[in-house]
Amino acid sequence: MSVQISLTVNGTPVEVRVEPHWRLIDLLRGPLRLPGTKEGCGEGECGACTVLVDGRAINSCLYPVLEAAGRQVTTVEGLLGARNRLSTIQQQFVEHGAIQCGFCTPGMVLATHALLTQRPDPSDAEIRTALVGNLCRCTGYVQIVEAVHAAADRLRADAATAPNADAATGGPDHG
Repeated sequence: MSVQISLTVNGTPVEVRVEPHWRLIDLLRGPLRLPGTKEGCGEGECGACTVLVDGRAINSCLYPVLEAAGRQVTTVEGLLGARNRLSTIQQQFVEHGAIQCGFCTPGMVLATHALLTQRPDPSDAEIRTALVGNLCRCTGYVQIVEAVHAAADRLRADAATAPNADAATGGPDHG
C-alpha cells in the first residue's frame, strides 16, 4: 500500500506517493526521474548512490524512503548552476581528470560538497576519509584528491572576493 510523503528535492518541494519498502534511490531514479544518482552495489559499499540529506552525505541505496519525509535531499542534478553550468566542484573534477567512466562521479562530487561545507581547507587525510565510502575503479584517486583541493581553493578564493561571504558558501556554484 503506497503512502504520500512530502520532501524537498534539489530545492523544490515534492509530494509523491511511495511504496513503504522503497529506498531513497528508488524514488530518485523512479518517479522523480533523476538519473544522476547511480546504483552500484546496492549494499552501501561503493558510494555511487551518494546524495545529501539535510546536507549530510548518505548512501541512498540503504536509506529508507520514508525517512526522507520532511527532509532536504540534494542530488548531483541539484548542484548545477544557472543555465545548467557545472558547479565549481564538478568543473574541478573535469579539469583535473578526476572522472573517467563517470559512474562514481556524482557520489564523489556530493561527498566532496558535504566535506567542503564543513572543512573549507581539508588536508589530504581529511579528503581521503570523506571519500572512503566512494569507490572509483578508473582514476586511482590521485586526480580526485587534486580536484578536491582545487575546488576548495577556488571556493575559498570566490568567498574572499564575494560581496556577501554567505552567498559564496551556499550558492549553486558551491557544489
